[in-house]
Amino acid sequence: MLKYGKTSQNAIMALCYLAEGFDNGVTRHTSRDIATNRNLPQPIVAKLLVLLSQAGLVLGTPGPKGGYWLARDPQDITLYDIVSHFERDGERISCPKGIGKCDESNPCALHQKLIDLDHQLVDFLHENTLEAFVETVSS
Repeated sequence: MLKYGKTSQNAIMALCYLAEGFDNGVTRHTSRDIATNRNLPQPIVAKLLVLLSQAGLVLGTPGPKGGYWLARDPQDITLYDIVSHFERDGERISCPKGIGKCDESNPCALHQKLIDLDHQLVDFLHENTLEAFVETVSS
C-alpha cells in the first residue's frame, strides 16, 4: 500500500483534529471547524467525514448542535485503519522503468528497495495510532 495519497493525508489530518479533543462525543466538531483548523477545503472535509462515518471511524449528528467525533478512543484507531479506506491494498509505487516493466521475474535495480519501503510504510501505519500521532504532533 505504498501509494499514500492526498485523500489519506487529509483524512488523517481531520481525524487527528478530532483525536486532539477526544471526549467520547461530548464535544462535536463541524466540517467547517476541522477544515479551518487544518487549512483544508470544507467541501473535501465534509465528504471525508461522510466516508469516515460509513467506515465506522467517526460518528455524527445533524443539526445546529450537531457535528462529528471519533467513534473509538484514539489509541484504538491506527493510521492503517484510516488509510485503508482510501488506498487499494496491494497497490505499489510505480517502477521508474514504467508500468509492467518490472516484476519479481524481471526486477529493476530499485525493485527490492521499493518493496522494503512499502513494508516499512505499512508497518508504520499499523503500529501507530491516532493517540501516538497526536502526541508526536503536539510535542
